[in-house]
Amino acid sequence: MKPTFIALLALCLCLAVGCGESKEEKAAKAKAAAAEAKAAAEAKAAADARVIEWAKAAPKPNIVFIFIDDMGYGDIGPFGSTVNKTPELDRMAAEGMRLTDFYVSSTACTPSRSALMTGCYADRIGMDGRVNFPGGARGLNPSEITIAELLKTQGYATGCFGKWHLGDDLSFMPLAQGFDEYAGIPYSNDMWSGKKRHPPLPYIKGNKAVAHISNGADQSLLCKAATDEAVDFIKRHKDSPFFLYVPHSYIHGPRFVRKELLDAAEGNITRAQIEEVDWSTGQILKALRDEGLAKKTLVIFTSDNGGSGGTSMGPLRGNKGGNKYEGHMRVPTVAWWPGTIAADSQTAEISSTIDMLPTFAKLAGATMPTDRVIDGKDVSALLIETNAKSPHQLMFYEFEGIRRGPWKVVRHGNANHTHSGYTTVELYNLDDDLGEEKNLADQYPVMMQELIDLLNKHQKSVESGRRPAASVDNPKPFIPSGPVTGIPALVDYLGVPAFEVGTGKTRKKRRE
Repeated sequence: MKPTFIALLALCLCLAVGCGESKEEKAAKAKAAAAEAKAAAEAKAAADARVIEWAKAAPKPNIVFIFIDDMGYGDIGPFGSTVNKTPELDRMAAEGMRLTDFYVSSTACTPSRSALMTGCYADRIGMDGRVNFPGGARGLNPSEITIAELLKTQGYATGCFGKWHLGDDLSFMPLAQGFDEYAGIPYSNDMWSGKKRHPPLPYIKGNKAVAHISNGADQSLLCKAATDEAVDFIKRHKDSPFFLYVPHSYIHGPRFVRKELLDAAEGNITRAQIEEVDWSTGQILKALRDEGLAKKTLVIFTSDNGGSGGTSMGPLRGNKGGNKYEGHMRVPTVAWWPGTIAADSQTAEISSTIDMLPTFAKLAGATMPTDRVIDGKDVSALLIETNAKSPHQLMFYEFEGIRRGPWKVVRHGNANHTHSGYTTVELYNLDDDLGEEKNLADQYPVMMQELIDLLNKHQKSVESGRRPAASVDNPKPFIPSGPVTGIPALVDYLGVPAFEVGTGKTRKKRRE
């Protein structure tokens, strides 16, 4: 091909698509972008100032955080379920706010809970990757600052009732991490003697194993036990600010419920557990209303990751674990605070469990730590201000995904999680394709590369500043393997009369 022909072809292309922006056009675009950034910064500063003034005038709110295990995005009425009956959550949403773009920071129990408690990505604090098992050496480092520890500086009573799963050595348990009171199980309910490789599953009160989970009947009481403890905590601490953390073991498998609940759910075990969680939430909200605390209390209901078998992700792709599609880490979330949060409201602004620590700190008047990186951001304005904007420009799906505005990259096929070597990289526009069905990587390679570069930069930053998890020598489970002696089953400890247990497949007597 002759040079003159190439030049002519280039000229034609230039005339067709433009030879690039002029200096004036570039200057105008830069000026517009600067003006937009300035306006956004001024709006955020004004919103922050209003929140600060509001916080000065308002008393320290009670804070209740209800954390469901393995609930899918479409499992409750406020997020589209027509199968599961959730009247209490329906009412909660009608009186509060739906957060449609709320994320956890991991697809698994232990890292997700560690991120919530510390406001940090699990990768940053050494709690990434895997879940903890009974008698394991790893746990949440006591040197990390938890929500409970931060709120205690402001005079808050702190209670945790349910599943912990951040290490079962006493140095890792709730009473060593800022909580005044604890009752529940130290790890997942599937880590029990029903699976022979695990020791008996203890039920802990304070720092002592007071009962054990021996069969499906005991399992079927875990939601009720946490609920009763939570309601009692509210009644005992009604005259002072409190932080109540209710991390349910439901609806993580194995699933058991009382027979009457299974019958009411037409034999659907997943539905039965979701509806019991709904009942539990209603009991907690009722206690707040009965004690005259509704207008003094922020309640947030959400899940620790996407749903597992039998759950619904609604319009989202994916579920618990695996590749980082929306169904893995976007979770159904409702916030309730009568008189402060606008009734029947909704926000599609990005927020996350890592934001809870700085947000609660702002509302309680606590000082954020300055000696360490905290990844979360204060999102109190999203709850208090109409049309407030998220402080997040980027959302990270561990090291396998990133979202900026509607654009999202998902990458997978790299077992070592290195910066390169992913076998598959996908690009989606969530505004047009919430179900992540249409991969746009080939159409927008520049956009995709920009997001990959930002994700790699984030990964390098986290890895270079990683803080270690804690570890203990010679870890031991609360109850050693073998026959349990001197510790009652949970049904006996709670004094519950005999009842039938439903599994969704078969039903058996409690004492079987």
